[in-house]
Amino acid sequence: MSYHPPFEDLMFCIEHLSHWDTVSAMEAYSDLDLTDIAAALEGYARFCSEQIAPLSSVGDESGAQFRDGRVTMPEGHASAYAQFVEMGWQALTHPAEYGGMGLPRVAGAAGVEMLNAADMSFGLCPLLTDGAIEALLLTGSDEQKATYLEPLISGRWSGTMNLTEPQAGSDLGRVATRAQRRDDGTYGVSGTKIFITFGAHDLTGNIIHLVLARTPEAPAGPKGLSLFIVPQKLVDADGAPGAANAVTCVSIEHKLGVRASPTAVLEYDDATGFLIGEENRGLEYMFIMMNAARFAVGVQGIAVSERAYQRALAYARERVQSRPVNGSAKDAVAIIEHPDVRRMLLRMRSLTEGGRAMAAATAGLLDMAHHGADRQAGALAEFMVPLVKGFCSERAVEVASLGVQIHGGMGFIEETGAAQHYRDARILPIYEGTTAIQANDLLGRKVMRDGGETARRFAARIADTEAALSGGDDTAQTIGRALAEARGAFETALDWLMDHTRSDVDAAYAGAVPFLTLSGTLAAGWKLTQGALAAQAALDAGQNPEFMSRKIATALFFAQHILPECQIERSRIVNGAASVLATDFPD
Repeated sequence: MSYHPPFEDLMFCIEHLSHWDTVSAMEAYSDLDLTDIAAALEGYARFCSEQIAPLSSVGDESGAQFRDGRVTMPEGHASAYAQFVEMGWQALTHPAEYGGMGLPRVAGAAGVEMLNAADMSFGLCPLLTDGAIEALLLTGSDEQKATYLEPLISGRWSGTMNLTEPQAGSDLGRVATRAQRRDDGTYGVSGTKIFITFGAHDLTGNIIHLVLARTPEAPAGPKGLSLFIVPQKLVDADGAPGAANAVTCVSIEHKLGVRASPTAVLEYDDATGFLIGEENRGLEYMFIMMNAARFAVGVQGIAVSERAYQRALAYARERVQSRPVNGSAKDAVAIIEHPDVRRMLLRMRSLTEGGRAMAAATAGLLDMAHHGADRQAGALAEFMVPLVKGFCSERAVEVASLGVQIHGGMGFIEETGAAQHYRDARILPIYEGTTAIQANDLLGRKVMRDGGETARRFAARIADTEAALSGGDDTAQTIGRALAEARGAFETALDWLMDHTRSDVDAAYAGAVPFLTLSGTLAAGWKLTQGALAAQAALDAGQNPEFMSRKIATALFFAQHILPECQIERSRIVNGAASVLATDFPD
């Protein structure tokens, strides 16, 4: 089945939900308007649908291959990647001074969604490269920027981040890779890294690894980590890749999904590394890359959801089975006529568009924070990033599962393609920090750190939207009441957590994931509601009635079917801690 990028909805989110008025007024983007964004994304949409989407099933069937110490990509990937580089798509949001297009982050998020919906395996390589670029832009020396940024931004080289080790997992305080200082100012890096996405492949002329390691006198734990550039090939004086560095791919993993994305085990044997910034600040620097990647993983969740929804919708329109329950026809009809299939499709669409709306808003906040346009934008963006990652990745698994369900028995058969989306989606709540890690970060760093101030500001903005709905028609008022009830559940849960993080920290953190789920559901519903207000204004002006009516219908469904789940999460937080903590697990 072909992939059709949801271009109209992406542009709607950029115009109405990404704080576009503020973002477009910033000096960095003052020469851009929505037609510029649309022109770039239209070209990217064609590339993704025509060149990348056909690779998805090919890569899933054959996967990346590891033979004789080398990784080769499936058929068609090298030529598609060469076109990706030739057309400059890696450069979408990066600074013009290093060869980038300089578009705002919300355009980049749209690009990430389209590429990963076309083929998530392919999309992972540029996603990691984006993170490496972000880290170098903010923490690299002038010499490092001059050496690495242009070839990374062009896509001629790719980037990775190397955190995890066999004994460490997500506990980075246990990282054991060593970095020994040399007389020439470089470091000899030795150790083993696992789960390194695109850690070895044959698409680019060089791979730039950003590696966490310890210097000899470093303190124990996470505060003793430093960050190093360790290129696969050392860079000659003329900027070209030269001799091979002492980095070996030992193997690649055999995975449930995203099989065309090589996940490498890398062995560093006194490999030449270059310190980024200062020693013992590596985790601080790596968090720049991790936060960029976490946001992008949330967008990947939206991408897989969109692809699963499109496939399920097409199948529901063509699959004929059973007479309608209302007796309106004597013969079997397309299953899209059956109420529960419609319910599942609407849930898929609402969760996908809710995630997209939330991601667009967060991208705008990130740009506002980066360029200093709003002093509160940074705190709110930090609050939203774990919601985008946690909510959109978890919901992607649900949406892909519903896609299988709509296909019925055929969904369990690989040839229909529905199962691939389910398998691909399953990694999203795990990598770049599991959902629990996102939830602990949300509660500990984003809520408790400022005494709940940002969380309450988030709720206050939602209340402003409720006020805007109060004077509307019956649909607007219905949505407003559901939003108000969900916000009330959030505020009750927040108050309880603020009390118990001081008096019973285990009880509070037993509710961390439910709190993330509640917050993400509320944020997605809020942004869909703001979209419905914009759609109603467009309708009143006679603009695009079919699309705008659909936006309002989606927001209403979310309000009536999904926002009530906030009350369940509130109950889990307020009433459920004791059963979590009191239950034993005997041998």
